[in-house]
Amino acid sequence: MRKFLEKFYTILVFIFLYAPIIVMIIFSFNDSKLRGRWVGFTSNWYKELFSNPEIISAVKTTLIVAVVATVIATFIGTLSAIGISELRGKKRNMVLNINYLPVLNPDIITAISLMGLYGFLKLNLGYITLILSHVMFCIPYVVLTVLPAVEAMDKNIIEAALDLGATPSYAVRNVLIPNIKNGIFAGALISFTLSLDDFAISYFTSGNGVSNLSMTIYAMARRGINPSINALSAIIFVVVFIFLLIQNRKVIFGKDKNPTSFMP
Repeated sequence: MRKFLEKFYTILVFIFLYAPIIVMIIFSFNDSKLRGRWVGFTSNWYKELFSNPEIISAVKTTLIVAVVATVIATFIGTLSAIGISELRGKKRNMVLNINYLPVLNPDIITAISLMGLYGFLKLNLGYITLILSHVMFCIPYVVLTVLPAVEAMDKNIIEAALDLGATPSYAVRNVLIPNIKNGIFAGALISFTLSLDDFAISYFTSGNGVSNLSMTIYAMARRGINPSINALSAIIFVVVFIFLLIQNRKVIFGKDKNPTSFMP
C-alpha cells in the first residue's frame, strides 16, 4: 500500500508540473486566439513566429549569449573544479560554499546585485554585461558537474604521466581532460540550457536594445493575447528537453550506474 501511495503521489507531482506545459503545446496549434477554446488545428502561429523580426533578433541574441557564456563558463569552471579537487579541509569547504551562493540565491537577488555592481563600475548595460552575468551564474553549475568526475578518476594516472616525463600542462590536456570529458560535456550542456532559459538576470543586466527569448516572451505577454507565445514557448521547451535527454542519456538508458551529472 505504501509503495502504491508513493507512486501515486509521484504521478500527481508530475501531472501538476507538466500538465500546463502539455496544454500550452496543444494550444500552440489552436486556430483561435482564445486560450480556453479549441477551434481547430493550424500551424499558422509557428509560421507567424518565424516571420517575426523581433523573434528572429531575440533568437540570435539568445544563441550568441548562450554559446559565448557556455564556452567561457565551461573553461573557467573546469579549471576551478580541477583546482578545488586538490584542496582539503577548511579551504575546500570555504571555496565550495562560495560556489554554492549563486546556485542557492534567488535569481532576482543575483540580478539586482549584478545590476548594482555594473552601476558601481560604471559599465553600460548591454551585450557585455549580459554575457558576463550568464558566465557568472553558469560557472557554479559547471564546477558542481565536473568536480565529481575529477574526483572519480584514478589520480595515479596523472602521477604516472608526470613520472614518465610529461609536463603538468601536457598531463592536463592529454590525460586529465580526456578522463573527465563526460563531466565537461554535461557541464557545458547545463550552462547552455540555463542561459537559454534565464529571464530575471537577463532582464536586469541587458540594457535597452538587447533582448533574449525569455525577455521577448515577457514583452509579448504584456501586450496581450498572442498565440505565438505558446508556439515560441513550446519550441523552447522541446529544445531544452532534448538537451537534458542528451545530458542524461546514460542515466536514462541505464548505462551509467554512477552518474556524475545531474538534471537541474
